[in-house]
Order: sequence, then C-alpha cells, then structure tokens
Amino acid sequence: MTQQPKRALIVIDVQHEYVSGNLRIEYPNIDLSLGNIAKAMDAAHAANIPVVVVQHFAAADSPVFARGSQAAELHPLVAERPRDHLIQKAMASAFVGTDLGQWLREHEIDTLSVVGYMTQHCDDSTVRQAHHEGWQVELLHDATGSPPYRNSLGAASAEEIHRVFSIVMHTGFAAVVSTDEWLDALDSGEILQSDNIYLSNQRAIQDR
Repeated sequence: MTQQPKRALIVIDVQHEYVSGNLRIEYPNIDLSLGNIAKAMDAAHAANIPVVVVQHFAAADSPVFARGSQAAELHPLVAERPRDHLIQKAMASAFVGTDLGQWLREHEIDTLSVVGYMTQHCDDSTVRQAHHEGWQVELLHDATGSPPYRNSLGAASAEEIHRVFSIVMHTGFAAVVSTDEWLDALDSGEILQSDNIYLSNQRAIQDR
C-alpha cells in the first residue's frame, strides 16, 4: 500500500502589500487567489495538516514590505486563521535565514503544499529549494499570483509571468495543480505528481 503524504501547507507572504500596497497582484484575480488560500488553510486545519505562515519584511525605509508598516502586515484572511508556525523572512526563499527546514524535519513532513505570493519570486524560490533539499512539493496555481514587470529587457504581463513560471515549475520542481484538485487529493489520498522536462519538451515539439 502506498504511504500517504505527510503534508504541511506553506502560506507565503499573504500581506497587504500585494492587495492594496505598492506591489499589487494582478493575475490571477486577487479575490480568487485570496479565497483559495483561505479555502486551503481551512481544509488543512480540518485535516490536521500543519499550517506554516510566512511573512516577509524589509528595512523600515523600503518602498515595499517596510518593517512596521501596515502594508507589511498579514492579510486578515490569513492572520485570523489558525496556524501552527509563523516565520519571518528577509529573502525570497522561506528557507533562508529561518527555521523552516528544521521545523519541517522535526515534524516529519515529506510534502510541502505552497500557496501565496509571488508565483515567480518567493513561491518559485521556496519550491526550488524545497525540491533540491528532498521534499515533495505541490503548488496551488490559483492560490498564488503575480504582478506585471517592465525593465531594460522588456515587459511581461502578470498573466504571462504566472503562466510561464507555473509551467516551468510543473516540469519537475512541483506538482502544480488547482486548489480544487488539491482538495480532491486530500479526500482521495492521491499523491499528486509533477511532469518532467523531457516529456514537456517533446509535447511542445510535436504540437508545432
């Protein structure tokens, strides 16, 4: 019989900065992702899956996530829900400079289910590090989100960034699924699987 995953839900940086501050999530719709984050937290709590809430802080004079600012505070949908551990971080990955890895090992967690912001930055960094350090990883793509970017290399919409990073993560770093698919897996005991680089590439070639 296949052993069931021992999950922890990692809720990354669900702070006012992304909702009403200077770095607003544009895709998926913020109300959709916030609702799915709340749904995942409630389901995890009901299933006795530990919930780890992550909060990002920058220097007090930073334009985003300034320590002590209202924008850096957790959104009420997360702040008011039960959690098992709270982590404060200053880097993109939730593992860097925190006790996350130690806490997960102490609780014998083997699978991380990731929600929160931003898809291409803190989610991606945390997912890749978790994968490299030996955890199975799941990313709930409709409980995450991105803003648009423009710099000297060009511009990318929030939808483009979110979509491409989600596709890339699903090639082996994480099983990228919807919140509803994740909830179904909790009920059924299904082990969610990522795709792989080779097959993802071969399909793309064949579709030309």
